[in-house]
Amino acid sequence: MITPAFVPFGGANFQAKGVDEAAVTVLPLPYECAPSYGIGSATGPYHILDASTQMEAFDEELCCDWTRLPIFTARPPLLARTPEKALAQIQAAAAAILNKNKPFLALGGDHAVSIGLLREVARLHPDAAVLQIDAHLDLRHTWNGSTLNHACVMRRVADDIGLEFAQVGIRSFSAGEWELVKQRGYRPFMAHEMDEKGLWMQELMDRLPEKVYLTLDLDGLDPCQIPGTGTPEPGGLTYRQTLDLIKLVAKQKTLVSADVVELAAFAGSQVSQYTAARLCQKILLYCFGKHIC
Repeated sequence: MITPAFVPFGGANFQAKGVDEAAVTVLPLPYECAPSYGIGSATGPYHILDASTQMEAFDEELCCDWTRLPIFTARPPLLARTPEKALAQIQAAAAAILNKNKPFLALGGDHAVSIGLLREVARLHPDAAVLQIDAHLDLRHTWNGSTLNHACVMRRVADDIGLEFAQVGIRSFSAGEWELVKQRGYRPFMAHEMDEKGLWMQELMDRLPEKVYLTLDLDGLDPCQIPGTGTPEPGGLTYRQTLDLIKLVAKQKTLVSADVVELAAFAGSQVSQYTAARLCQKILLYCFGKHIC
């Protein structure tokens, strides 16, 4: 599949001049290393950015022009192929934004990018918690020869980074991961236990502190909503459930930053990248653009 050229999120016409002038920075991170199944997440940021230029500027729920939000889209960094070096580069990219007291929305890339991002988030916001939307627990200590693999993200958060976390939409994991959940008393929101009325969402909000970092692995949604991901697990969240959760976070918490990861677009369909772009637009508007509507 042909990788689109880099374009700013939503197009170049309304972009802020830089991080200082922006309300939020979009940070593309084209990284993929040792995937478990399907490949293609390294080009995910380019596909999301390209799809974002096709969205209407008018938000249908708030009935306002979301492009009034000053967004700066950073150029994708040239990332090393080894996890250790790449994640150090990603942490530095996050620091360049967070040190200016500005939030980011990072676009993966595979889920391992969150490790580098969260190292820096934890340094500046040690009182924040991670809200993970995902099909998988990602609690393996090591996978495919590395402790910095996408399947180890939340294990690194728990053991190395030291942030609290809540997991939503879980429906695939190993016996070892489940044993760890029981030993440590983690309470993931399992997909098959999440009632359709959304009562679980307020329970989730009650568990989280004031500051939240959102990591949205697109395989957390059902593959009928987003088929273009490396590990499409059936039985996930709907688009509407995901939006309801984003809106609740925006209403009740302070989102310090976020990432959207694991898009693996494929030829012949624009559904996955366009849906991912719309989710990004909603995060930008609801969580970082309340003042414009």
